[in-house]
Amino acid sequence: MSSFSWQQIGDYTDIKYHKLDGIAKITINRPEVRNAFRPLTVKEMMQTFREAEEDPTIGVIILTGEGEKAFCAGGDQKIRGDAGYKDEQGVHRLNVLEFQRQIRRSAKPVIAMVAGYAIGGGHVLHLMCDLTIAADNARFGQTGPRVGSFDGGFGASYMARIVGQKKAREIWFLCRQYDAQQALDMGLVNAVVPYDKLEEETVQWCREILANSPTAIRCLKAALNADCDGQAGLQELAGAATMLFYMTPEAQEGRNAFNEKRKPDFSKFPRQP
Repeated sequence: MSSFSWQQIGDYTDIKYHKLDGIAKITINRPEVRNAFRPLTVKEMMQTFREAEEDPTIGVIILTGEGEKAFCAGGDQKIRGDAGYKDEQGVHRLNVLEFQRQIRRSAKPVIAMVAGYAIGGGHVLHLMCDLTIAADNARFGQTGPRVGSFDGGFGASYMARIVGQKKAREIWFLCRQYDAQQALDMGLVNAVVPYDKLEEETVQWCREILANSPTAIRCLKAALNADCDGQAGLQELAGAATMLFYMTPEAQEGRNAFNEKRKPDFSKFPRQP
């Protein structure tokens, strides 16, 4: 239970949106699926994110997940179709890529507040945030190759900038999970605290940022991003490649195995020279 008097803004299906003393908090509210996102989730996150960006009273944005078991488990595989994730109209979408760019472009710092699992696409979301505060129960990792998926954009290139090429390849090729201390040691997160202190610590970081010059912070974020600006173009290309891959039997085998709770059989697919 939060010890802060957050003001709830609006009424949403998949998320919660709150404000407190210059801080906006966007919470993925699908704990029944470990806060996995679907197109509607991403649409609502982007909508509230825009509101926070346009609100002159907001200086920092927190992204988090409902409950202590998961920050976000990535895309909801149960609604993954043959070219993306199906929305309410049956249209296949990969709109989470646009949300990644939105986090990156925002002039306001974004802090991921992570408890439990930050896996797959959820791992990339925390990676895109400017800072990450993790609870001691947090778990991090990529699962794409196990479920017939990958993120060849920021999820690969920006991760390599943070943890180094060798470690990024280990994370993607082996699909292991890492605890909060391991994530801290490799530079994936900024701090690790007990779960019951997570929100308190994150709000404290927000308040320290709010005490500084907003224009200086804005310019510094842009300057720090400039080094990796070319990755945005790579992400566009990688998104198209992911969509095409999803249309193949190989990718569908990974998705189907996950949903059927069995090990995928990738042995029937050639390892091309």
